[in-house]
Amino acid sequence: MNFATINACFEQFYLSLTKIYTYNKNETVKSIDELLSYYKGKKVLITGHTGFKGSWLTIWLHYLGAKVVGYGLETNNPISNYELSGISTKIKDINGDIRNKEKLFEVFNEEKPEIVFHLAAQALVIDGYNFPLDTYETNTLGTANVLEAIRISNSVHTAIFITTDKVYDNKERLLPYREDEPMGGYDPYSSSKGAAELIIASYRSSFFNPNSYEKHKKSIASVRAGNVIGGGDWAENRIIPDCIRSIENNKIIDVRNPNAVRPWQYVLEPLGAYLVLGSKMMDEPVKYATAWNFGPNPENTITVKKLVEKLIEIYGHGEWKDTSVSEALHEANLLALDINKAKNLLNWSPILNFQETIEFTVDWYKKYKNTNVLEMCNHQIEKYTQIWRSKS
Repeated sequence: MNFATINACFEQFYLSLTKIYTYNKNETVKSIDELLSYYKGKKVLITGHTGFKGSWLTIWLHYLGAKVVGYGLETNNPISNYELSGISTKIKDINGDIRNKEKLFEVFNEEKPEIVFHLAAQALVIDGYNFPLDTYETNTLGTANVLEAIRISNSVHTAIFITTDKVYDNKERLLPYREDEPMGGYDPYSSSKGAAELIIASYRSSFFNPNSYEKHKKSIASVRAGNVIGGGDWAENRIIPDCIRSIENNKIIDVRNPNAVRPWQYVLEPLGAYLVLGSKMMDEPVKYATAWNFGPNPENTITVKKLVEKLIEIYGHGEWKDTSVSEALHEANLLALDINKAKNLLNWSPILNFQETIEFTVDWYKKYKNTNVLEMCNHQIEKYTQIWRSKS
């Protein structure tokens, strides 16, 4: 089946899906600015704040006026988005491992956060194969440690746990996965994240049950997004960083899985969704304490080959070659999320098309050497928010 056929099938499935979830159109719909204003002056703890997505969320929350506390590993990368932005000087920056429960509990006790975004994780499929025990320890035990810290905290009232689209028992079907479908995972990374979802659900049922909210006063959600791209990602074995490193060093880009189909989304898309969800959880903690999918529109479901070709076109130069091998480690060739629940219950939708997604991404990499990175990130956040307002 070629790419055009696959994309057409995705479009058809999305258009034909029955709306399982309903949204009360008589409800007052808050503007983007009203929703984001919830964070001003709030004490927010971000685990994994030094990572790719964590750094962007840290910058955005600081931009919104939140009092940010970051808990995560040192980056050890002088050109990471976190380091180049200098955001560490504007927040409470704490180095620590989520597997160290004593230090983690101490941070919760001393900082007394109101809101928690848990992003700390071993986030790479290939590293999951190379370091399976570390992957399981970080993604399962680490998640349990954060949940336990929240359970014994007297300050936390809202928490969002970031997992991945790979938590599902993926049969590589054309029909997108809904939030109520079975967890799974072929490889250690995917299965560790699926297990983390089960742990989150167990804590929510056992200790943070929405039916007894008045007793515990805590609202817990998990969010699933994947194939997030954007400026400042330098991870090994991820397609955008691999492309940029090769282009900068005048090397041909090695593409190990060119025909794999992925739903690509710019980093601010899922982060914006997390922020919307968090604000709604603060407003109606019982209603939104559940699992959520956040993905792009069907037109952003593109082969790796198309992504690389578009990046080269927008960047201005570069070449690639197919280096796929038959005995390569297993990676899913097809996976998509059903985001109708978020569209209908959160009134959230992705806003960037594929061209815009790559333009935002390339813009960071072309400018990071010769510009103030924090100002650049804030400018992208402002630009993205303007587009968001115009399409709301």
